[in-house]
Amino acid sequence: MAFEHYIRSGQKMLRCGYTTGTCAALAAAGAARLLLTGQRPALLCLRTPKGWPVEVEPAALEAAEGTARCAVRKDAGDDADVTDGMLVWAAVRRIEAPEIRIDGGEGVGRVTRPGLDQPVGAAAINRVPRRMIAGAVQAELDAAGAAGGAEVVVSIPGGAERARRTFNPLLGIEGGLSVLGTSGVVEPMSEQAIVDTIGVELRQAFCACPQGRLILTPGNYGADFLAANGLDALGVPVVRCSNFIGEALDMAAAEGFSAVLLVGHIGKLVKLAGGIMNTHSRSADCRTELFCAHAAAAGASTALCRALLDAPTTDACIALLDTAGLRAAVLDSLTAAAQRHLERRAAGAYRVGVELFSNEYGPLGASPAALELIGQWRNDRQ
Repeated sequence: MAFEHYIRSGQKMLRCGYTTGTCAALAAAGAARLLLTGQRPALLCLRTPKGWPVEVEPAALEAAEGTARCAVRKDAGDDADVTDGMLVWAAVRRIEAPEIRIDGGEGVGRVTRPGLDQPVGAAAINRVPRRMIAGAVQAELDAAGAAGGAEVVVSIPGGAERARRTFNPLLGIEGGLSVLGTSGVVEPMSEQAIVDTIGVELRQAFCACPQGRLILTPGNYGADFLAANGLDALGVPVVRCSNFIGEALDMAAAEGFSAVLLVGHIGKLVKLAGGIMNTHSRSADCRTELFCAHAAAAGASTALCRALLDAPTTDACIALLDTAGLRAAVLDSLTAAAQRHLERRAAGAYRVGVELFSNEYGPLGASPAALELIGQWRNDRQ
């Protein structure tokens, strides 16, 4: 059945979908119920981390020799998603240990480089989907009064071929797709619709803050960082700008903001050090090249520079810099370069500062202008 949640895109209403992580959790619940009770569920239900309920009919159910399998068809809604329409299978069998073990099978990639969400050798099933799968299976075990735990193997037939059209091979995820999703929901929007929405939110933010202050952040990671560090409690409106940093900065100038703080994950905002204002990987992905260039300027060896160029993620770059004792020098240099490009884009229309962080390493760098803005806003709240 269709996932009936919609978002407005200009004059259109676009239907949302659900992630591969949601599909895997639903399939695991269906397989567990069949295994534990012998019943073939007609409907599978869960509540996503976003809080939206999902109800689907299983696409297939099978049981044989102590293992049950269930498949759920991925529905990406109106989003252009390489996994749309694929079957996500979960095979469940009981184990004596009181735990939920999760692994990947056919069509699910495996991590071959450090610095990703999962360690080297693990299936590319990210943390949030793993929690969803474990929670769904544990709920079925509890409902059946079953002792012990379960082993879950997620597979996506055809995933190896589809993965060639993704960034997985470049990231060091081999053999298939990743099982992803932080909210459990896919929210489709065209690029222009996103920019238009950002413009509306900026106008609302300007009306809500007479001082003309603004915090910009690309998305969920930034919002979580702001909350964890009390930056969302400064009386300054927060607007999510997705990958459209340049457009958001331009619109902030047009609205008349007096001060803008940009806070974001190093994986996106490191690109600002190269003057890149649309941080989507389709537009540019020079993260490791920027790390390499700034590390070379800080005295990095040829071997370290080569390792940085080969690193799959920015967190992996930071780990390499730590081994050489160059983290502070390189991040200070990258932050200063990002600040220069922000000031050039703002063109004197407002004060601007930037702060970078990583989910793995926490705060990584804040420009003097950013520290000045944060300090002023905190003092004004006292």
